Amino acid sequence: MAFLKCLGLKIRRRLSCAIVDHQDPDENRAANGHELTDEKRKDYGSIRRFNWDDIERFTMNFSEVIGSGGFSTVYLAHFPAGSSLGLGLGAIKIQFGSERLNQLFKQELDILLRLRHENIVEFIGYCDDGEQGAMVFEHAANGSLQEKLHGTERESPVLSWRRRMIIAFQLAQALQYLHDQCTPQIVHGDIKASNILLDKHLNCKLCDFGSAKMGFSSTVLPPSSSPYSSSPMRRKHLMMGSPGYTDPHYLKTGIASKKNDVYSFGVVLLELVTGMEAFCSERGQLLTSIVRPLLKDVRTLGATEVAETVDPRLAEDYEAEEAKAMLSISALCLSQSPVLRPSAKFILKSLRENISSISGLFSPEKLGSLKTRRL
Repeated sequence: MAFLKCLGLKIRRRLSCAIVDHQDPDENRAANGHELTDEKRKDYGSIRRFNWDDIERFTMNFSEVIGSGGFSTVYLAHFPAGSSLGLGLGAIKIQFGSERLNQLFKQELDILLRLRHENIVEFIGYCDDGEQGAMVFEHAANGSLQEKLHGTERESPVLSWRRRMIIAFQLAQALQYLHDQCTPQIVHGDIKASNILLDKHLNCKLCDFGSAKMGFSSTVLPPSSSPYSSSPMRRKHLMMGSPGYTDPHYLKTGIASKKNDVYSFGVVLLELVTGMEAFCSERGQLLTSIVRPLLKDVRTLGATEVAETVDPRLAEDYEAEEAKAMLSISALCLSQSPVLRPSAKFILKSLRENISSISGLFSPEKLGSLKTRRL
């Protein structure tokens, strides 16, 4: 198929990051930082509140940038040996100061303080005593799914089919936690490959809750409806999501709901199966537009069509029936009407029933060891 020309160019980037250990959940004091009040410690456990001097020291005076966005920069953090943090490396997100951004910082912080899940990046602490807010996270030793799937360095090995299935399942677990186990429910709002970090074992760690919203649903005015639509800054504040991943229904209505996340999840599934980016720059097309003809009736796809759809870098090292199952789930997630899209709970059930590669993830022994905690 012609659209598969986009597939052959995707080589992942090799990362040489140090491995990070998880902090001791019983520790409550930051190295030379602020100790949490008894009330906050009761509510938030081991979350630390740092001062700005700590942030400058951990980042070595902001010497190494490892990521950036429209209104924030992420720096590599080096924690002192023997500190109560129990970590070697971390990541510190600095939010640039302004009244509007300070409010966004507080909203994101409020959400992060509620989250505890093995497939969501660990939130270690924060600093709010300066004009710029800082959030401290665990460090992802293997970078992001975006880098692993679409990087450019040839030294990096191709993500195996089984690992891709595991990442899909773990991401679905994170969404099911946000949508069904958090009170009030949380809509992430920006599910995409670059927001899926990978730890030293290549496990999924969903990150970046800057666009997240709490509650049943919320309305965010689209740019065309805003009296300030001429301002790019205003539009960026109002709208959530990223090109190639954003739910078209949300773009039309401005209504944020769990089904926005489900749509974006469907795009990530297509990336995992095809190896293509959400936006194929070579064709100037969205991945959803390129693959949509195949999704009309996945059940009728033959072995040749499936082989042409799967990432060619996998050669024959994949399961054809699992690929069809993944495409079927993706097709449901990408339904034009949000009411036709499945819930995260249904997605998990479908993955369990149709993807044998991940059967070990939900054996009785494994399920007994999975720990998620609501605050």
